[in-house]
Amino acid sequence: MGKIVSIVNQKGGVGKTTTAINLSASLAILDYKILIVDTDPQANAGSGLGIDSKDHEHNIYTSLTGHTDIRKCIVPTEIPNLEIIPSHIDLAGFELEIVNQVAREYILKEALDPIKDDYDFIFIDCSPSLGLMVINSIVASDSVLIPVQCEYFALEGIAKLQKTVDIIKKRLNQELQLEGYVLTMYDGRTNLSKMVVDDVRKYFGELCFETIVPRNVKLAEAPSYGVPALLMFAGDKDGEFDLKFLENKGAISYVDLAKEMLRRNGLPEFKNQMVNVE
Repeated sequence: MGKIVSIVNQKGGVGKTTTAINLSASLAILDYKILIVDTDPQANAGSGLGIDSKDHEHNIYTSLTGHTDIRKCIVPTEIPNLEIIPSHIDLAGFELEIVNQVAREYILKEALDPIKDDYDFIFIDCSPSLGLMVINSIVASDSVLIPVQCEYFALEGIAKLQKTVDIIKKRLNQELQLEGYVLTMYDGRTNLSKMVVDDVRKYFGELCFETIVPRNVKLAEAPSYGVPALLMFAGDKDGEFDLKFLENKGAISYVDLAKEMLRRNGLPEFKNQMVNVE
């Protein structure tokens, strides 16, 4: 059975979408079938994969409002095994549309249930909030993955987020698990980053992934090209992809994170896959 993972943090700019794109791409390269569901009205997950929501009549909004079957919303990407359901700006008003609807917290879960077993992992890229759409995402999920930026203010909202997750688990999704905390935007030159890492690991223990995502210019530039960092930095002159060509530290960190996540879920790594990206 597939596993649905929400990537959540009410604070913006902590690396949610970067994690959704690059973790998904890494797992796809390792031969796992992956779907990204973009529930952020800004639609950055789609644009980071070269998908313009304006070019697609069917999207997560049209599915949630009952106008489109969920399968018609799925869009392939350049990477084999990686697909996406794009978002749309109209999703910004969705919470107001469903505020008086019965079982409003289960709308996304009902939409995703028919396709859950078609994938090994479904990642939901959430908006930076704790609103009704994010609650829908967590209710639809088997687990929650929380990116934590290695800066002081990033820690302040974690307690509130954890409380929200606990409430949702108690009242709406009793099977919900915490996938873990991923430390992002780490700058080894600063004492603050090191202190944040120490504090998070001390407080959350084994729930904190060992892999740390560094602050990396190339990782930040990749979305402007509409591809994951993997495809920018791991190709040879003939356009072939192989992990042995991967040199960028940011992209490497997400491959390491993917492998760590697989180990935590008791799944094997798939090594040395070649993918033509031309």
